Amino acid sequence: MNKSNVLLLNQVGIQDTDLVGEKNALLGEILQQITKTGIKIPPGFVITVNAYNSFISYNALGSVISSILSEIDLANSGSFQRAAQKIRGLISNASFLPELSQEIIETYFELSEAFGQDATDVAVRSSAVAEGLTYASFARQHEAYLNVVGPAALLDAIRNCFASLFTGRAMLYRQNAGIDHLKAGLSVCVQKMVRSDLGASGVAFSLNTESGYKEALVINGSYGLGELIVHGGVLPDAYIISKSALKAGSPLPIEK
Repeated sequence: MNKSNVLLLNQVGIQDTDLVGEKNALLGEILQQITKTGIKIPPGFVITVNAYNSFISYNALGSVISSILSEIDLANSGSFQRAAQKIRGLISNASFLPELSQEIIETYFELSEAFGQDATDVAVRSSAVAEGLTYASFARQHEAYLNVVGPAALLDAIRNCFASLFTGRAMLYRQNAGIDHLKAGLSVCVQKMVRSDLGASGVAFSLNTESGYKEALVINGSYGLGELIVHGGVLPDAYIISKSALKAGSPLPIEK
C-alpha cells in the first residue's frame, strides 16, 4: 500500500480505495478520465487513511477510544450517544503531527497559488475507509465543510472530519453492518470550491434510480450549493435524458 499522507486528487484512482476510501478513489478516477474529454473538474488533494492513523497514534487515542467503546451499553441509546460525543471531543481537541500539518498546509498553498490566491476557498469532505468491505457505502454518514479558507480553518475542518467517524449515526451504521469501529478509518478530500452561485449544482445518476432503467440519465439540479439537494433542503429540477438520443447528438430531456 502507498504510505503517503497527502496525495493530489489526480494521483488516486479506483485501485486506491483502501487508502483514500471509495468516494475519493472514484473522484480521482473520474478526474483522470473525464478531464481528457474537456470537462472541467476542480483540482484538489487527499489526506489518506495513513494520515488519520498517524493522527490517532500521535495523540495516543487508540486505547482510549477502545476503552470508551467497551463501556457502551448497546441496549441504552443514551450510552451510545454519550460515548460518541466523548470520542469526538477527544479527536476534535487533538493535535496534528507537525510534519503532517506542514505537508497539508504546503499542499493547500500550492493549490491556492494555482488559482492566483493567497488562500483559496475549498470544500473539505470525508471519505470512510473500511479495508476489504466493498459492500459498505457509508453514504452521508460523515461530515463535509464548505467554503473553508486559510490553513487554520482547513486543519480544523480536517480534524472535525476525522471526528465525524464517531458520530452516533456513523457508529450505529457500523454496528448494524458488523464493522469493527477500530478497523474503520477516514480519508479527507480537499477540493477547490465551485462558484455554484454563478450557475447551478446538482446530482447526476447513470440510470433511473426509481425504475432501474439503464438507458436513461437522471439529473437533479438547482441554483446554489449541491449540499442543499443532497440533504433535501430544496426541491430540485429533475431531468431524464435518453442515453441513445444523447449519443445521436440530441441532448433534449425525455422528461422534466
